[in-house]
Amino acid sequence: MNWMLPVPVLLPLLSAGLALVVGPRPRLQQLISLVTMITVLVAGIVLAIGANTAPVVLDVGSWSAPIGITLVADRLSSLMLVISQIVTLAVLVYSLAQNLTDTDPDVPVAIYHPTYLILIAGVSNAFLTGDLFNLYVGFEILLAASFVLITLGGTRGRTRAGTVYVIVSLVSSLIFLIGIALTYAAAGTVNMAQLSTRLREIDPSVALTIQLVLLVAFGIKAAVFPLAAWLPDSYPTAPAPVTAVFAGLLTKVGIYALIRLQILLFPGQGMETLLTVVGIATMIIGILGAVAQDDIRRLLSFTLVSHIGFMIWGLALVNKQGVAAAIFYAAHHILVQTTLFLLVGLVERHMGSTSLRTLGGLVKTYPLLSGMFFVAALNLIGIPPFTGFIGKLGLAQASVQQGQWQGYALLAAGMVTSFLTLYVMVKVWNFAFWQPSGDHHVTDTDIRKALSKRQRRAVDRTIRTATARAEEAEHLQQASRTRREQSSKGASSFMYASAGTLIAVMVAMTVWAGPIYAYAHSAALDQMDRSTYLHSVLLANGRGSGLSRLAVKDAPDELRKFARQARRAAMEDASRDDVEMQTERRTKRGDQWRFEWHAPLLDKSDPAMKNYLDLLEQMRYLTESFKPGGNK
Repeated sequence: MNWMLPVPVLLPLLSAGLALVVGPRPRLQQLISLVTMITVLVAGIVLAIGANTAPVVLDVGSWSAPIGITLVADRLSSLMLVISQIVTLAVLVYSLAQNLTDTDPDVPVAIYHPTYLILIAGVSNAFLTGDLFNLYVGFEILLAASFVLITLGGTRGRTRAGTVYVIVSLVSSLIFLIGIALTYAAAGTVNMAQLSTRLREIDPSVALTIQLVLLVAFGIKAAVFPLAAWLPDSYPTAPAPVTAVFAGLLTKVGIYALIRLQILLFPGQGMETLLTVVGIATMIIGILGAVAQDDIRRLLSFTLVSHIGFMIWGLALVNKQGVAAAIFYAAHHILVQTTLFLLVGLVERHMGSTSLRTLGGLVKTYPLLSGMFFVAALNLIGIPPFTGFIGKLGLAQASVQQGQWQGYALLAAGMVTSFLTLYVMVKVWNFAFWQPSGDHHVTDTDIRKALSKRQRRAVDRTIRTATARAEEAEHLQQASRTRREQSSKGASSFMYASAGTLIAVMVAMTVWAGPIYAYAHSAALDQMDRSTYLHSVLLANGRGSGLSRLAVKDAPDELRKFARQARRAAMEDASRDDVEMQTERRTKRGDQWRFEWHAPLLDKSDPAMKNYLDLLEQMRYLTESFKPGGNK
């Protein structure tokens, strides 16, 4: 099955080139994109089924790990990959129906589909890679494509927002690259499996520096507080399908990288307090920003930032229940956030605006759209029995089981955030869907008469400030739209069908929440008990399954010298570890696990190795037996 691992990465890249070649024929471009996305979805489902038994591993080009690049599909990466492919396929159908790439003179016709496919390739590469530098490559691929998509149409508003997005992305990439350089200088490898064994052996201060640098880089990409100020100003300006796929996927790639960093590379390294503070601040400040918004797109962008904090909550607990709930909540949030932005795109198509000051009465005029939004909003809030409730319940249980102040503080912040999420969704529902248009600013004259002159002036000043802020946001939103988007009205049935498909997937995920949560729980166990991941990538010989490990006779002198040095280092490790090569030592405090891993790098069936180990054992015995003044 490992031959399927490159498909989600290579096929979109090859299809992007083909789509660019056939640029003058947009219908053919659309067909290529659609067939490609269906194919990679099937490949992702097959990989997820296979990963449920054991991680699927491929040494690219038959270059053995840790020298070559390794692709790994374990339960975590497979779950994220399948969910991402479902939403990207739905968004593609939505964009085809919206006809983003037709005769609009403001939109480069030939580049949308190639760029979108490159974005998918970058996301897939980031999820499947087992190499830290290749993770950086995956980030750069998807970011390069996102630079084009976020400025699609070239309007002033999108160019302004895209500039901020590009600068922030480049800064985060630079920090990530510095982290990779520090990691390689300290550990001599960038293979994640090997790093998980070597990072525990380096100087603790150096390891802490590497961890903090990578935390900052991934924190910017995941949009956690205080590194999330760029997101609400960037995402809402893009076309609805682009905003939907950005909101659903790009921040979750950052969350995925944080899970790998905190659980696989630096397990139990004392970051619980920092992650607790970051998680609480992200949840509370993000949702308070949503409360202050009058535009649905900006409001949802702030809720996106806020609910990233729920995933940080799971990481901060450092127990298997918390990590499992964080993984499940990440999969849920990809679906629900993408769906909400697609539905807001439908509102914008029908009404020409997403401002709560101008919308109203959508329940009567567009009941189907209203019903779909209602279901998605309930899921975001976490109303039973939807997946949002299941994920939050798992986080709450993990906090109680941890039994420390961090867990209870996160639980309190999560409850406050959930109630405020309920408030902002009720606000959107009342203003945009329920009450008639124009019935937004009704003043109770009796209450106003009861106020003093000073109180009335304060109220009037507050209303003027809020109105000016709302008008400015609405003006910026309109300035980001192309002439065609401003004049477009109505929505096709395929646009409703794509959003409805995501609603159906959401409901199906609720119905089969038990098996999906069990899959996420197994993914969390795989990350915390790293033996399965390490054995799958490095195997018993510490070099993986690539053919390069067998080509000793043809290797140049330099490579043979390197191999001898590596073998000598492995023997020294065996001597230091008293030859027992213990694979796992676990200490338990409550439900928190701490692991130390010694990779089984020695092949004891090798006669030369066996003789060497016997000699070491004899030397150890003689050393311990000799006592000055004794008989031996």
